Amino acid sequence: MNLTVLVDNNVYIDHYYLGEPALSFYLEDGDEKILFDTGYSDVFIKNADLLSIDLSQVTKLALSHGHNDHTGGLKLISSIFTKEKPQIIAHPLTFFPKKEEELVIGSAVTKEELKENYELVLTKDPVKLSPNITFLGEIPELVDFEPRKQVGETKLSDHFTPDYVLDDSALVYEGHDGLYIITGCSHSGISNICEYAKQVTGIQTIKSIIGGFHLFEEDQQLDKTIDYFEKNQITTLYPCHCVSFQAKAKLHYHIPIEEVGVGLQLEWH
Repeated sequence: MNLTVLVDNNVYIDHYYLGEPALSFYLEDGDEKILFDTGYSDVFIKNADLLSIDLSQVTKLALSHGHNDHTGGLKLISSIFTKEKPQIIAHPLTFFPKKEEELVIGSAVTKEELKENYELVLTKDPVKLSPNITFLGEIPELVDFEPRKQVGETKLSDHFTPDYVLDDSALVYEGHDGLYIITGCSHSGISNICEYAKQVTGIQTIKSIIGGFHLFEEDQQLDKTIDYFEKNQITTLYPCHCVSFQAKAKLHYHIPIEEVGVGLQLEWH
């Protein structure tokens, strides 16, 4: 399986790609070409062109959750997928309106608009995207130090109510030597995601994680997350997007982390 970072907050020195506070990955596994999130704007398209990645060949588009730094590019996909349309996979709550105070933070494209042109699979259950990659669906709370936290509000009926981002999901790749976790923002908790990936696959070894961990403060949750990583002997970490410098520094003190930036390419077996 090959993974390329199309969008991240960070860009490498002397590599002339575009960055934005958002996330998008491109994955290839066998015949499946998967776009995981679309960033905030057209940056994922521009960077794909610079990296010689033909997004028109994408067979599946999976969304980690409904926030606009992961779904913003959806309003541009009609310019990419003019012939073959990818299947779009997401949690059922992904496209409900979301706001933080008066700021709109949800998808600019509705599920009704997408259904007009795409096969839209909205599922809480895990779904195979390729022979080795699974979309995890709704992540349960499996550890005691990662309670769901409110991020703004969502409108599920007539009124806005607190949003605990139940639509937050992730991908897991089953490699020859264990699991590789691919996250968007980890609102559901990075350790919860890892534990659920183990449940879904039946594989207990986690080799690596890439994506947003949603860790910002030097607090008890960060300490217990580090402890979880160490107990599970996860030796390769690629934290990006929504991980603060302070959190990365403390992680690195215990488990050496890798720098992530647009253009990073990983090959997992």
